[in-house]
Amino acid sequence: MTEITHDVPHPANHKRGMSVISLLVFGLVSGTVAAAALAAGLARELLIVVTGGGIALGAFLSLSPRVASQWERAVVLRLGKFVGLRGPGLFWIIPLLDEIVVWIDVRVRTTGFAAERTLTRDTVPVNVDAVLFWQVADAERAALGLEDYEEAVAWAAQTALREIIGKTDLADMLAGRDVLDASMQKLIDERARAWGITVKSVEIRDVVIPQGLEDAMSRRAQAEREKQARVILGDAEVEIAHKFAAAASIYHSDPIALQLRSLNLLYEGMKERGTLMIIPSTMADSMGAASYAGLAAYAAQQQPRPALPSGDK
Repeated sequence: MTEITHDVPHPANHKRGMSVISLLVFGLVSGTVAAAALAAGLARELLIVVTGGGIALGAFLSLSPRVASQWERAVVLRLGKFVGLRGPGLFWIIPLLDEIVVWIDVRVRTTGFAAERTLTRDTVPVNVDAVLFWQVADAERAALGLEDYEEAVAWAAQTALREIIGKTDLADMLAGRDVLDASMQKLIDERARAWGITVKSVEIRDVVIPQGLEDAMSRRAQAEREKQARVILGDAEVEIAHKFAAAASIYHSDPIALQLRSLNLLYEGMKERGTLMIIPSTMADSMGAASYAGLAAYAAQQQPRPALPSGDK
């Protein structure tokens, strides 16, 4: 099931096209005829007839001037045969002989279209919404070659969308919308160019997939992230092991470096107040820790004690 949506209402293709110029022509013609009849001194009955004829002539000629906006082109037929495009601005036609059958808007226009429950190449039903930006490049071909060029463009866009979806996998559709936009623009433009219409761009607005598939894809993405996190953690463990192996090799060949590292660890552990550290006797002997501890205790005893207040003993 598909549907076509028009996001922006289009202006009417038919209008009168009359302006203040028509009023000026009407007033000028009817006024000139009436003034000439008065100047000629015609009888009252004849004056009325001539004045009425002047008014009718003015009304007839007021249909001749037409005005087209800057973005409009008027398609003119004379006795049913195409005689040309008119506009923009002021132009003239022959009343009763010439007919403006349609006014063409040559601005860039938008057409929204959708494809519902269309199968991708990997048989996944999707709902896709898109918008088409197009412009009438040849008003003559658009007006004379098609009954309704707006509807033709909309159906061509919809058909191209369904065709592109059927040739594309779901993963490519979700990840590469730019590629889909370019493919649809090329396909629609090839079809519409023969109608005098140029496709400016196509943009996919939304791709809706079934809820169950969306949940499965979410779980898969989460599992992929957990896997990647564990791989990174394993690589870190391997790197740490290599660093420890290199450090052990250095300490094995240099006892002084090992002793300095041991003293550093002991210092780091005992620099906080109230810290009690228990170390193996072999480690203490290798570091000479007993001597260092004795020196530290002796230095503490030699520090002067604070004086007591005069009332204390």
